[in-house]
Amino acid sequence: MINHAQLQDRINPSASKDEDWNSTSTDTAYQIDRARIIHSASFRRLQAKTQILGIGDSDFYRTRLTHSMEVAQLGFGIIESLKTKYRDDHEMFELIPSQNAIESICLAHDIGHPAFGHGGEIALNYSMRNDGGFEGNGQTLRIVSKLAEYTPENGMNLTRRTLLGLIKYPAPYSSFNKKYPEIEKKNILEVPLSLSEFHPPKCILDSELEILDWCLDIFTQKDKENFKKIGPKRTLYKSFDSTIMELADDISYGIHDLEDAVALRLVTFRQWNTLVVQKLKLLNIKLNDDIHEISELLFGINNKERKHAISKLIRYFLKNVIIEKRNVFENPLLDCKATLEDDDHLQALEIIKNFVVDNVIKQPEIQILDYKGQEIVIKLFEILSSNAKNLLPKSTYDQYEKAANKNRVICDYISGMTDAYASRLYHKLFTPNMGSVFDRL
Repeated sequence: MINHAQLQDRINPSASKDEDWNSTSTDTAYQIDRARIIHSASFRRLQAKTQILGIGDSDFYRTRLTHSMEVAQLGFGIIESLKTKYRDDHEMFELIPSQNAIESICLAHDIGHPAFGHGGEIALNYSMRNDGGFEGNGQTLRIVSKLAEYTPENGMNLTRRTLLGLIKYPAPYSSFNKKYPEIEKKNILEVPLSLSEFHPPKCILDSELEILDWCLDIFTQKDKENFKKIGPKRTLYKSFDSTIMELADDISYGIHDLEDAVALRLVTFRQWNTLVVQKLKLLNIKLNDDIHEISELLFGINNKERKHAISKLIRYFLKNVIIEKRNVFENPLLDCKATLEDDDHLQALEIIKNFVVDNVIKQPEIQILDYKGQEIVIKLFEILSSNAKNLLPKSTYDQYEKAANKNRVICDYISGMTDAYASRLYHKLFTPNMGSVFDRL
């Protein structure tokens, strides 16, 4: 049921004929994917995009780039654990992706996220509310399949399996029929006080619907229809590789971002003990045998102890990953998913993730950074869309002139900006006595 040759297909095969890797390995296609991702401008820009804490406050904590590298390492750790666990199960073992395939998916998973974290994502969705919306995961697919620099029309021209693994939410923006409140503004540069109603649905963008269809071409009609089904809030299914990436992302989000929070003294031992340890004790998990030792190390006197605690938490979750069948799809690449072995383990990870959300992300200091980023994004969008000919770079304006959806070009331009680039352009446009014709953005 798993046709590996079809999974290595590219939407434009002729664009990759000049690749010379001098290799007969069946994994060569995914090596090429990985190399294209790592050497892309979009990947490099992740070094200057916010993960949770604002860029520039410290050089210690994670950016989108270091987060993506850690997710790739955890993705590799998951497949190695699964290979050991399922070495005698031929069907499951054959399903497990190679290191290059899963690292390609994990390294690229956040490429579409804009500056200023999820605040920037919401601001772009607000700006694009009448023009097809914006969603970071959807923009990832748009970049790798259309905008990146390797081919004129097909972006990085990645393999089918890599693209399928990057599609976390296989439904177009329009299928959610999102209704947003009308906001009256006195002038185009006025920024709403709150954008809480403008969270985008989890989706791909309508402009990439044909890419989703191409990815699913090799599956039966029944599998295609089931795969696109939408639940009350989001799509119901994702491919096996995508579940590995998402699990690696969740572990990194919970455990690695916890390390940043502890190192920067944003959370205390008392908070951890009350809001995490006491809740974990209610679960039937082996982690509770070591949780007091881990807690002491996590809030220990030096970074070596803290790193040891983080490593123990990571290893604990990695070794508890299993493959579960949904019994919904004919093809195992869609029917199987990577998950933690029972609800208690899933709940344990959720408790740690929620601790980071409630005690770091939702704190006023972080929300202030989010709001400031939203103001920058919205004002840049308004002024660039109103003065495209004068303010856009020539190459971007050429695309703008040809585009049916001109605001999508503005959106692509802004979403590709780093935090620092967006801030400099904002100040050059709006701050008196800032900026010169000789400034390089």
